[in-house]
Amino acid sequence: MLVIELLKAVFLGVVEGITEWLPISSTGHMILVDEFIQLNASDAFKEMFLVVIQLGAILAVVLLYFHKLNPFSSIKTRREKRETRRIWYKVIVGVIPAAVLGFLFDDWLNEHLYNYWTVAIMLIVYGALFIVIENRNRSRRSRINSFNELSYKTAFLIGMFQVLSLIPGTSRSGATILGGIILGSSRKIAAEYSFFLSIPVMFGASALKLAKFGSDFSSLEIGVLLTGMVVAFVVSVIAIRMLMGYIKRHDFKAFGWYRIVLGILVTAYFILSR
Repeated sequence: MLVIELLKAVFLGVVEGITEWLPISSTGHMILVDEFIQLNASDAFKEMFLVVIQLGAILAVVLLYFHKLNPFSSIKTRREKRETRRIWYKVIVGVIPAAVLGFLFDDWLNEHLYNYWTVAIMLIVYGALFIVIENRNRSRRSRINSFNELSYKTAFLIGMFQVLSLIPGTSRSGATILGGIILGSSRKIAAEYSFFLSIPVMFGASALKLAKFGSDFSSLEIGVLLTGMVVAFVVSVIAIRMLMGYIKRHDFKAFGWYRIVLGILVTAYFILSR
């Protein structure tokens, strides 16, 4: 029993580590995977697990971008420290919309939207949007190529796009990257800003779930959670590096087609299985 549950946690950690950063919806994939690989745990634990496991993925961002995000680094000049603080100010501005609405509607979203129909529809809709927007921007030059060029207004508007990711299947990184590109950001800045926004958002979401359900879980459940988090962390480090290398030479249309195909397959599977 213990070995099987830990293996499930490893698999879920791999899925989380890959899908958290690619614009293909980690929550959507985790909901779908749960149809085939279900943890032998209470519903409360599984709801908490699907959110808190993302802490492992977030720590990968902290590790990879620690120097860039550290305003107290002794090797940074005064100007560089000031620029780092401005990045954090813009992250805070961008986090506000999703933080407020996520807190207010967390229970309603879990009750009404965490299902395969929502996931399938959002996979297809945002897949199509990625293709359309990348085709539209094919001959356009980005006007935001550094965080200094990212205004507070644009940061807030990208944060508004992040609100859309409260709907499962949308993808938090997908919504923010798409928003950034629409608003004139380069793919690199849009992706990095999406990573940075995830830090306070996911720490806050995890704290909300832990406050809601507490920590009164069995030793097996705690072991499963920690295993999933560690695996998600390791896989996330690899996934983030691969994504940043990929977007130097490619656009996001491949992820759009993946979302559409997966959305169709999900719809067909659940229709036929029921």
